[in-house]
Amino acid sequence: MIKRLLTICAATMLLAACETASTDSNEVVGSSSAASSGSDAAASASSNTSDGSTSASSEASEASGSSGSNSADSDMQTPDEMLAKVGSTVYFGYDESTLSAEAQATLDRQAAFLKANPTIRIVIEGHCDERGTREYNLALGDRRASAARDYLVAKGVNASRLTTISYGKERPAVGGSNDTSYALNRRSMSKIN
Repeated sequence: MIKRLLTICAATMLLAACETASTDSNEVVGSSSAASSGSDAAASASSNTSDGSTSASSEASEASGSSGSNSADSDMQTPDEMLAKVGSTVYFGYDESTLSAEAQATLDRQAAFLKANPTIRIVIEGHCDERGTREYNLALGDRRASAARDYLVAKGVNASRLTTISYGKERPAVGGSNDTSYALNRRSMSKIN
C-alpha cells in the first residue's frame, strides 16, 4: 500500500514537472469549442486497488515555501498560475462522476478564487482513462465536468462564467495502462478561458 502511494506521488510530481498543454484544436470533442492552454497543479488522485478499496495520495504539488513568498510574488503571478496554486484538477473513481471530499475541498478553493477574481471565466474539461468506448468516455467526461461546474455554481459562482467540455479518453494526462495511469487520467481540469 505504501509502495502504491509512493508510486502515485512520484507519477504526479513527474506529471506536474513535465506537463505541456496541447494546442491542437482538432482534438476538441464535446459541447464547446473553447479550450485554452495553461499550467496544471497535480492534486491527489484516488485509485481503485485490485480488491476494490480506494487509496489516496496527499497533494503532490503544493506551493513550496509559502513563508518565503511576499505580496510582490503574488502580484507577478498570472491567473493560470494562481488557479494552479489553489488546485485546478479533481480526480474521480473508476466509472464515477461523483465528487469525493477531497475533490470538493479543491473545488471550494476554486470557488473562493473565482469569487475573488470576478472577471475570470474558466473552462472545465472532463477526462477519462483509456478503458471503454470513445462515446461512453465522452459522456462520462461530460458528467465529470458538469459535476464540477454544478458544485461551483452551488458555491455561488455565476454559471455564465463556467463552460464545460469533454475530451473523454482523447487527452490523457499520462500514458500507460496501469492503475496509476488510470487514476491520473480520471479527472476534471479547470483552465482559464
